[in-house]
Amino acid sequence: MAPSTSPPGDWETLLTGISRGKTVLEYQAKRNIFIQGQPADSVFFLLRGKVKLSVISTEGKEAIVATLDSGEFFGEGCLAGQPLRMATAISVGACTLARVGKPTMARLLHEDRGLAEMFITHLLSRNIRYEADLVDQLFNSSEKRLARLLLLLSHFRKESRTETVVSGINQENLAQMVGTTRSRVNFFLNRFRKLGFIDYTNEAGLTVHSGLLSVVAED
Repeated sequence: MAPSTSPPGDWETLLTGISRGKTVLEYQAKRNIFIQGQPADSVFFLLRGKVKLSVISTEGKEAIVATLDSGEFFGEGCLAGQPLRMATAISVGACTLARVGKPTMARLLHEDRGLAEMFITHLLSRNIRYEADLVDQLFNSSEKRLARLLLLLSHFRKESRTETVVSGINQENLAQMVGTTRSRVNFFLNRFRKLGFIDYTNEAGLTVHSGLLSVVAED
């Protein structure tokens, strides 16, 4: 493969140029893409849709550790010598993925400087997000952590006014991710709704409004 001339961040164009070792896959909602404990032999790029990553403990407790939107890689641990999947990847709704085998991805990163730089930037951005999550857990209140989590799960952006939280996540999941009890999550959600920061219906799910940013911005 020749050195990339694609503009920074144009992952789809770069992946389109991969003719061998890549498979484009379509998944319907709530399908396992890979399962915790399976051999880690490929990297995935989310072209369309949303994916959640969950981990099950030895006691059988499940925790959602991340939700991913279009334009994100996952499963890249195999490139660092991870022999088995550390989490289960599940399609939230209908989604389209590009699966690139580990040998192909390793070769491309070695040969294509543009791709390697973009991939490193992607990993650094994810590490920054994880560091922010750690600081959030250590220093912020449960209410602020929940507000930040809802903004992350809805992939809320600066220009957004409303966004819908990824479906399939209930109050128990939110409690696990925030590190509090389900009753506290229910209390804060009701408070956010009364303040007009969120809306919630069984049909539309949970919608986040820009006012929720004020909770995260509070000292």
